[in-house]
Amino acid sequence: MKGRESAQVELRCPACGRESWLVRTPIYEGFTRTGETLKCALCHHEFASEADIPFKASARPNVFTEADRPRPVTVFSEDEKGKMCRYCAEYVVNPFIQRCGLHQCEVQATDTCPHFRPKCEDDKPDPLAEIEK
Repeated sequence: MKGRESAQVELRCPACGRESWLVRTPIYEGFTRTGETLKCALCHHEFASEADIPFKASARPNVFTEADRPRPVTVFSEDEKGKMCRYCAEYVVNPFIQRCGLHQCEVQATDTCPHFRPKCEDDKPDPLAEIEK
């Protein structure tokens, strides 16, 4: 029921007259949830339905601006990123090990190599080619 709950929880209780929060308590019959009670957190006044609750108008202050957002972090420059084994045409991924097809050795995706050859769009296997055979 979380998806159906109202985002508003602050209210002015008509019974006690104070600003309070809404408490939602589930009602169960055996192990089946049959509904929920809606009560004031301070005086436990029970509301008949959500339409009867006098919610406070929630106006969030605009504290932060776009200038306050952190700048995006770039770990690798483009030329450094391009020489990793992960982007090489010789990089072979297996469920148990990652290998270099050129040197026939175990590699990691972030390893670099002086014999780097970038992947071409033509190097990608066609998944439908096996089905058509």
